[in-house]
Amino acid sequence: MPIDMTPHYHALQRMYLAAPINRIYQPDILILEGWAEISIQLQEDFHHSAGAVHGSVYFKMLDDAAFFAASSLEPEFFVLTASFTTYLIRPVSSGEMRSEGRVVSQTRTQFIAESTVYNERGQELARGSGIFVKGKHRLQEALGYSE
Repeated sequence: MPIDMTPHYHALQRMYLAAPINRIYQPDILILEGWAEISIQLQEDFHHSAGAVHGSVYFKMLDDAAFFAASSLEPEFFVLTASFTTYLIRPVSSGEMRSEGRVVSQTRTQFIAESTVYNERGQELARGSGIFVKGKHRLQEALGYSE
């Protein structure tokens, strides 16, 4: 009989929103099995000096979506980003930025996940892929995971 992972997904969502960095971005997140979606409203504070969103925001959106897709499949330990490759495709300066991540491969100790960032019109802005590994830190000890 399959285990209901829904409480784990909700706990991961709480953990993500509790992270101090997300006070800046104010994201929304949805997590399902092997998949995650994150969205933020863009602000001028996210711009570089040429008036478009800084690449670090693209990276955060890509890494976070892939990370939580991988984390959805690991109910006991915090997952760590071991490597991540990012491809920036087009600039954006306003509106919503939405990322989707999905696990494409997994072994006993690592996950490979891909993610894509879109603007509010559904145009692809960036794409990435990463390797994620199980850490030693238990999720129960992570900020926001436990109620």
